[in-house]
Amino acid sequence: MTSPPPAPPPAARTTGPGTTASDGPFPAFLVTGTGDGLRVGVDQLTLDDLPAGDVVVRVDWSAVNYKDGMVTRPGNRVARTSPLVPGVDLVGTVVVSEAAAVAVGAEVVVHGYDLGVARHGGFAWYARVPSAWVVPLPRGLSARRAAVLGTAGFTAALSVLRLEHHGLHPGDGPLLVTGASGGVGGMAVALCAARGYEVVASTGRTSERDYLIGLGATEVIGRDDLVVAPERMLGPERWAGAIDCVGGATLAAVLRTLRYGAAVAASGLTGGSSFETTVYPFIVRNAALLGIDTVETPIAERRRVWVEMAAAFPPDVLDSLVEGEVGLDGLVPVLESILAGRVRGRMLVRPGG
Repeated sequence: MTSPPPAPPPAARTTGPGTTASDGPFPAFLVTGTGDGLRVGVDQLTLDDLPAGDVVVRVDWSAVNYKDGMVTRPGNRVARTSPLVPGVDLVGTVVVSEAAAVAVGAEVVVHGYDLGVARHGGFAWYARVPSAWVVPLPRGLSARRAAVLGTAGFTAALSVLRLEHHGLHPGDGPLLVTGASGGVGGMAVALCAARGYEVVASTGRTSERDYLIGLGATEVIGRDDLVVAPERMLGPERWAGAIDCVGGATLAAVLRTLRYGAAVAASGLTGGSSFETTVYPFIVRNAALLGIDTVETPIAERRRVWVEMAAAFPPDVLDSLVEGEVGLDGLVPVLESILAGRVRGRMLVRPGG
């Protein structure tokens, strides 16, 4: 689809509670069902086209996630409305608020819930959201670096917290991160290394070794290094814990090689949404499989984790996770690349850039 020329920003007033914004066209990246497929590209919306909500945010930054790529594929089971503005992450400035708890001019983060899936998300100049989804931008964290963190950083942080709640501590032994070259995987490597863990990074792209060592991995292994002989119910006890961002056969292999009492936090499905295993890891090695959901995380916990994340990642580490930045016009090839597994780290989106 040919993108229309950029439009001037709408006359959205930065006003107080109880007011509404003026109409006016603005660019948005839309995925629209056409009956026999999907039309994908930049179009024009007005504030009246946005869903109900009591907060309007000028989107300063978003980021590309695997789910954003999925909604552009015909027949996907992710998008639940059409047309849809993808973008499951957004960071921006409140321009209109009808909620006493959210001030006009505040910088905020929004991700999860129905954003970019069942209602318009962050790939547009403006978004309207419920105030109950809003996370205040933590003190000391820039809007750009919050976008680097986004859903990927939040998923990594929840994974680490769940593993530590299960009993994992630095010094217990090697902690495996699969899919380490991706957004969640890279975040997990950096976060775990910063917390003092011995991180082993697994990736299908071993050419990214220097990048992963730079994030703090002590060792980088290939995907095939996780394979266990199929005739064996269990493999050698290798991992004190694991963060799996892949799923499928990779998750099955990780379960078979956990140490006694260890757990794997699973959040990914790029390697498949199903996997085959046996009960042996669970009843012989007392292993645990912890599912990580970042969509419906209660807002109080979400806000607390964001405050913790702001202090956990050194700024230079966050900057090193950025592969590039694009505007709305540059999204199509990036979405194709993330589905093909060719995106390393994080691709940021500047809707107004």
